[in-house]
Amino acid sequence: MTIFNKFSRSPIFAQSLLSILLLTACSSPNSQSLTASTPTAASNASAASDTLKLLYWQAPTILNPHLAQGNKDFEASRITYEPLASFDKDGKLVTFLAAEIPSLENGGVAKDGKSVTWKLKQGVKWSDGKPFTAADVVFTYQFVSNPALGATTAANYQAVKSVEALNDYTVKINFQEPNPAWSLPFISSNGSIIPRHLFEKYNGSNAREAPANLLPVGTGPYRVVDFKPGDTVVYEANSFFREANKPFFKRVELKGGGDATSAARAVLQTGDVDFAWNLQVEAPILKQLEAAGKGRLDIVFGSYLERITINQTDPNKQTKDGERSSIEFPHPFFKDLKVRQAFNYAIDRDTINQQLYGQTGRAVTNIVVAPDIYNSPNTKSEFDLKKAAALLDEAGWKDTNGNGIRDKNGVELKVLFQTSVNPVRQKTQEIIKQSLTSIGVGVELKSIDSSIFFSSDPANPDTLAHFHADLQMFSGGNSNPDPGTYPSSVSLRKHLPFLNSRAFVQQAIARLFSNNKFKSNFFLIV
Repeated sequence: MTIFNKFSRSPIFAQSLLSILLLTACSSPNSQSLTASTPTAASNASAASDTLKLLYWQAPTILNPHLAQGNKDFEASRITYEPLASFDKDGKLVTFLAAEIPSLENGGVAKDGKSVTWKLKQGVKWSDGKPFTAADVVFTYQFVSNPALGATTAANYQAVKSVEALNDYTVKINFQEPNPAWSLPFISSNGSIIPRHLFEKYNGSNAREAPANLLPVGTGPYRVVDFKPGDTVVYEANSFFREANKPFFKRVELKGGGDATSAARAVLQTGDVDFAWNLQVEAPILKQLEAAGKGRLDIVFGSYLERITINQTDPNKQTKDGERSSIEFPHPFFKDLKVRQAFNYAIDRDTINQQLYGQTGRAVTNIVVAPDIYNSPNTKSEFDLKKAAALLDEAGWKDTNGNGIRDKNGVELKVLFQTSVNPVRQKTQEIIKQSLTSIGVGVELKSIDSSIFFSSDPANPDTLAHFHADLQMFSGGNSNPDPGTYPSSVSLRKHLPFLNSRAFVQQAIARLFSNNKFKSNFFLIV
């Protein structure tokens, strides 16, 4: 997200796309407050009328996009950091730090698909007054690709062989092989460029200790002047920003915490804030709040899906090293395709959508739903408890002791189903539990505070990444119009954190992903 054009003062907010998928696929709060020093060039004073107020009920906890654990961190970082380019609403690349978009016609994209050359804007400065150059782009790649720090954006750079500065304002990206997705590296939030002069001492296992993770220095229209992780971020206009008379707002205040319903109320009913994010609120409540007339509901369907993921490993067994949900121990019943299919039949997507989401959601079955060109019409879903029960019978799971829960070889068909705390998610859990219970599945529900569930803390057992449960529900999706690396979540790869927490490998897609001929042919037809 970037804010540098003139905004309407009308309060608006958006709701993500709904999907319940039986597929698979975030930092702990810190009470410390950090305040930035004033740069050499004086900043303009902020008046209340010049302040844009944002409300993110899942509060950002880090302002380094390459160590981000969710949209809350990506979007808070994006206000100050910039990529080389990003996509507009029509999926067309537009420049930010790049002087032009590479193409075959201008020679930026190599004819063999093995490299792309970016020309950079000149005269750009970081918000501390230091010059931005190609060296910062090269360093960003070195930072992201360093396995010692575990960058969460690493998947977008796995096709890159090297990045070199041809001069201070020209960068060449060399790929390991012909690459149709040449526009993935350094694009959108995953491609934000970070300053070498502040991070070069933290390019390793100490990356999370960098002071700039909490008080970032970017090239964008705003600089961070105060950050309380898990609470608030205050931005003021970057006096070194390259575009005259921008940004429009002199100050941006991003408030975190609370819940989705109170966030909706702050925009629609009280008008205390201008924009509220990710309003996963029941449709009747949203309609009632909107009737107050203080704001409006803008519904924008995109690529993000609410999904349920199945753990392919046993969360109840530990390795010698104490690891749970390890690929060393397959799941006792989800390793059976018939059981997974039975659970799929037991998910009543339409009821969940109609009762809880209404106009703010759509029931879908694909993992890639946007842009439309990638949304397959051939994937269907069906809610049928009789078929679900029949599949469990065929798989040998039957209630042999009359306690209402199926069992097989001494193992009961019981699941722990976890998600973050949110009224809509808890009601979704209850709907699914009712269906599963009716076909002889024991279900225990668990709800975890979002600051814990989406944390990157390796010592915290209740995180999404650890997946110490049988089922878990969360939202995610491809962040670029070109899904690119997104389907690679069906393969197991080292140094790509959180990409495949369910430990499921779809071999057909994994082979297709690594097939050079496929990539070359695709490059020729796009």
